[in-house]
Amino acid sequence: MSKHIIVIGAGFAGLSAATSLAQQGCRVTLLEKNEGPGGRARQFQAEGFTFDMGPSWYWMPDIFEQYFAKFGRKVSDYYDLVRLDPSYQVIFKGPEAVDIPAAMGELRALFERFEPGSGARLDEFLRQAAYKYKVGIGKFVHMPGRSLLEFADPRLLVDAVRLDLLQSMHKHVRKFFKDPRLLELVEFPILFLGATSENTPALYSLMNYADLALGTWYPMGGMHKIVEGMVALAREQGVKIEYNAPVEQIVVENGRTTGVQTATGFRPADAVVAGADYHHAEQHLLAPEWRTYSEEYWDKRTMAPSSLLFYVGVNKRLPNLRHHNLFFDEDFGLHAEEIYENPKWPTRPLFYVSAPSQTDPSVAPEGSENIFLLVPVAPNLPDPEATREHYYNFIMERLERHCGTSIRDAVVYKRSYAHQDFIDDYHSYKGNAYGLANTLRQTAILKPGLKSKKVSNLYFTGQLTVPGPGVPPSLISGQVVAGEVIKELGVKN
Repeated sequence: MSKHIIVIGAGFAGLSAATSLAQQGCRVTLLEKNEGPGGRARQFQAEGFTFDMGPSWYWMPDIFEQYFAKFGRKVSDYYDLVRLDPSYQVIFKGPEAVDIPAAMGELRALFERFEPGSGARLDEFLRQAAYKYKVGIGKFVHMPGRSLLEFADPRLLVDAVRLDLLQSMHKHVRKFFKDPRLLELVEFPILFLGATSENTPALYSLMNYADLALGTWYPMGGMHKIVEGMVALAREQGVKIEYNAPVEQIVVENGRTTGVQTATGFRPADAVVAGADYHHAEQHLLAPEWRTYSEEYWDKRTMAPSSLLFYVGVNKRLPNLRHHNLFFDEDFGLHAEEIYENPKWPTRPLFYVSAPSQTDPSVAPEGSENIFLLVPVAPNLPDPEATREHYYNFIMERLERHCGTSIRDAVVYKRSYAHQDFIDDYHSYKGNAYGLANTLRQTAILKPGLKSKKVSNLYFTGQLTVPGPGVPPSLISGQVVAGEVIKELGVKN
């Protein structure tokens, strides 16, 4: 008899784990509390608009290709991918709007225009970042993070030194660039990792390689097309997916889980993989005696940011927008400080606008614009409607100024989403949007473990464990945990 595995949560990590387990001959049931798949990457339609609810940047295309290739498939079997050019637009102080070109020669020329000599330094910066990407993504992120012995290979120790784990991103990038616009450009990806650049390892310049060298892409139809492809692949592999099926308890007997309890009854299993929020799964689905971590432990973790989101449908096209638009027209350092060092609602926040209708006519009615606005904010903040509305007007004033036209009077659909929604929909700890911060003290074996220390056949996957937050890491997280389950249950395909 094949082993039966229950996976909780149909986000990227849960789908990845379930599909990888099924490929190895396991019977897999995937239980999802919401009415559809994707977790934070769900999608909804309203007034003729199609809104991706969460992730909107498609970086690291090689990770997606490698994922589908493991099952003998290609990305193109499930969705059409296009590279964006310009990759995105940045609105600096001034205001000064700058397109970030996809072509490396044009990008080098842009850097040179901002700071003479920086074009050549960009080449060296990206050469080092490429090495970090190759080793960090190729080796380190695939480690289960369960023992220091994983790093015992002398070659890995040499790699670890070259990965700049002990140098800050802040110090590293200032070896190459001085112009404040270039510094903001190379530091912005870490704004979502959960720390200021002073507290983020220089390893994460690998994000700049992903951004500037590998490019920014978009699946036509929206980011949810990735989810749809993963669901189709999961079903091809034999995964049984059930929606509107929240798990109420992970049942444990004699140090082993025997399955899960749902509203419709007990579901037996040979092992359980929790792809739901780790804190929720451990603190609310497990009896106290089977929890590895205390509530105090969780409270001391450094979380990645939450987000204040607005899904907005506009009944006209908007000039001066690109698919991705970063508004850095306010103090970058102050906003980061108010997320990480002195958590509060930001004084004058940076924000991001995604306008997928600039690329994809299917996501908005003809002649209309689909815009998704995001303000990174500290987790664990109250988010009353009045606060949301204050920030909506604050950022819309700046967006209208940039576009040179009124927008609020043309809005035909508007929905806000913040901390309490993340908690209600995903049991998100402290209302975080991106999981656990990628600080040095929360890297690899210092993250919450992918396997319970008290329940011998209970595993965890997703952005609160290895390798960390983001869509590509979540894809990898599911594959890594599946490998551990297969190894320890002695599954033979």
